[in-house]
Amino acid sequence: MITEAKTPSLRTAPRRGAARFVKAVAAVAGLGLIAAACGSSTPSATTSTTTTAASPAGTTGTTATTGAAGQVVADAVSNAKIGSPILVDSAGKTLYKFSPDTKTTSACTGSCATYWPPLTAAAGTTPTGGPGTGGTFGTITRSDGTLQVTYDGRPLYTFMGDSSSGSTSGQNLTTYGGTWTVVTVGATTTPAATTPPTTTPPTTKAPSTTKPSSGGYGY
Repeated sequence: MITEAKTPSLRTAPRRGAARFVKAVAAVAGLGLIAAACGSSTPSATTSTTTTAASPAGTTGTTATTGAAGQVVADAVSNAKIGSPILVDSAGKTLYKFSPDTKTTSACTGSCATYWPPLTAAAGTTPTGGPGTGGTFGTITRSDGTLQVTYDGRPLYTFMGDSSSGSTSGQNLTTYGGTWTVVTVGATTTPAATTPPTTTPPTTKAPSTTKPSSGGYGY
């Protein structure tokens, strides 16, 4: 007698497959929960945090805007022709003063300032001198609004006629209503006095005390 093997019914097979599918989904979901739990305590590798450090106190652009910044505008150099150190600008050109000027006003304007350019300083700076210049530097405001450098209260200029460093061709020129002179530093050197040569007057013979001879005539 042949016994037929029992085969699962079509209704039983799907139920078992569905159960297995549910278990698999549950397992995957469990793994996901574990991963999520672990990830909640560890930052993601793609997350970055930018921290902006506070600027130190007192460093916010004060250097560029302060009016205390020094600007060297003149130097002292020896000049054999003048006989003492003189002031020159940063390019080595001789600096002059103008006799009609005052401590607050320049008398050289218009075409005068073309031939005698004022020495100027940038706004917001304090003009200073190089080693050996001595004196006091300052500024006045010209009629065009520029700041002209002063030395011991006298406005400073260069001269268009000076073609090279150390030239003093403007010394003692009288033009534009005044006299121009080189700005000297310290005492002017006085040439050594020359001693006139000693001369000995010619020797003269003393007059004779001998009576002239009468010639024997016996007058």
